[in-house]
Amino acid sequence: MVGDSLNKTGANLLIKALQENNINRMYGIVGIPVTDLARLAELRGMKYYGFRREDSAVNAAAATGYLTQKPGVALTVSAPGFLNGLTALAQATKNCFPLIMISGSSERHIIDSSQGDYEGLDQYNAAKPFCKKAYRVDRAEDMGLAVARAIRTAVSGRPGGVYLDIPADTIVQEDDAADQSNLGVYKLVDPAPKQVPNDEAISRAVDLIKNAKKPLIILGKGAAYDRIEKQVQQLVAETNIPFLPMSMAKGLIPDDSPHSAAAARSLSLRNADIVIVIGARLNWMLSYGDAPQFNPHAKLVQLDIDAMQFDSSQPISAPLQGDLKSILGKLVPALLATGYQAPEAWLEQIAQDTEKNDKKFAQRIANGKVAQKFGYYGAIAPIAEYFQQHPDTYLVSEGANTLDIGRDMIGMQLPRHRLDTGTWGVMGVGLGYAIAAAVETGKHVVALDGDSAFGFDGMEIETICRYKLPITVVIINNGGIYNGIGQVVPNQLGPTTLDPTARYDLMAKAFGGDNYFVSNYDEMKKVFARAVDSGRPNIINVQIAPSMGKESGHIGNLNPKLNLQPLEENERSHHNDRTK
Repeated sequence: MVGDSLNKTGANLLIKALQENNINRMYGIVGIPVTDLARLAELRGMKYYGFRREDSAVNAAAATGYLTQKPGVALTVSAPGFLNGLTALAQATKNCFPLIMISGSSERHIIDSSQGDYEGLDQYNAAKPFCKKAYRVDRAEDMGLAVARAIRTAVSGRPGGVYLDIPADTIVQEDDAADQSNLGVYKLVDPAPKQVPNDEAISRAVDLIKNAKKPLIILGKGAAYDRIEKQVQQLVAETNIPFLPMSMAKGLIPDDSPHSAAAARSLSLRNADIVIVIGARLNWMLSYGDAPQFNPHAKLVQLDIDAMQFDSSQPISAPLQGDLKSILGKLVPALLATGYQAPEAWLEQIAQDTEKNDKKFAQRIANGKVAQKFGYYGAIAPIAEYFQQHPDTYLVSEGANTLDIGRDMIGMQLPRHRLDTGTWGVMGVGLGYAIAAAVETGKHVVALDGDSAFGFDGMEIETICRYKLPITVVIINNGGIYNGIGQVVPNQLGPTTLDPTARYDLMAKAFGGDNYFVSNYDEMKKVFARAVDSGRPNIINVQIAPSMGKESGHIGNLNPKLNLQPLEENERSHHNDRTK
């Protein structure tokens, strides 16, 4: 029978294996050789979401993995499509998001003999350095096993991206040995087994923490992924240990908690004598744990699924390996049994610094609302006010100044409601992440972008409108990368220059969404809530002064500086002479 024949194809076995493991969504772009694979996925009951670029589709699948703890699935065509998705695959792996990127590919015998196939590329080997593991399925009969291995690899231990290479022949190849009752697909048993720390490691950590005079907890996005909010909330509430959330850990404990040390970040890190790192890595975002940002005499307690993270940049006095729920399931009651409380003198020191910094920050926001030059603070203030009143709204953010100032201003009350550029700081994740958040949660999503960041994936506005997703895209437009000023050479735009008068909002109108244009705080306050509450796809183009924004935002130290001033002054002088 034709139906029986279709059931035994590699394409059908792939889809059945995913569905058997409760994976029912796929993000991607079709073309040679995967078009019918996507059609079959829909016919078999999967939800397929078609994108405009592969990297956005893979980013959406990665965000799905983060939000659901199941690997998101992305589908790409061969060679160029595969390469477009590769950056997002690497990004997911660096961010520890479980993901399976499936790409159609050329036949191995043609690739291996370099005969020059259509879009020919050795994708399997090309992917290996950029993911947790790569698998290639050359036989339809191996499809169930390959999917099982991909899922387990993506979610077990430290989560990450997996590449699944499907040659065109495997898509249509039939597993002749299979019968209809046994197609070689199965549901995994315990794909991400718990890893419980030993009692000696727990005792070592408790002995260290209970003597702390100035303890501090750092929460990373791994803590958000592992859904440990109840445990860390209990730990903080009953010991009074202050906490510092990394950007995607915001909301594990509400940002307005009196235990938050976010507004006293520098003082807390510089003075803490015991630092408890939960689901975060001591990488560039934490200055590798180095002085002067950290107290050079601080002792570190690190909780992580992967022992390779211990001693990666600093000696770890109390390493705790395991999944975070299992670790805290032992650590929290053991520490509470000691009756430990963070010393009042330390809490008062943080509170005083917090109050001082909060006053300064509040003044910046107040000034931003009325400033003659409309800038970031005035633009983002209505967003922050809305999130305070509607905490179950999701936020996705990218950019330089837009990301940095938005992170400081917009408080999160619930876990996993903020997604951003993460470990690599890669631009172009915003709309893919936003689409995944809207699809997977059914909630309203705000994508807060700088104008430069929006350019990386702006055509996904059409995707958002096509699927009628409740996403409001806010573009803070200062006409440049970092800012829109800096033209020195006559008749040549500066390298950071974009168009400060661009009407990005009209892109939404072009595809059937709503569009708004604002240029001051009052307009933004009036428009923003209405746009989000509509539940319709829309863009708010926020035109701010081109002079707003500094080089590289909060991480300008990472952008090497050359002494260009003499050349710039010489260029200006010559220009003035020529125009006299």
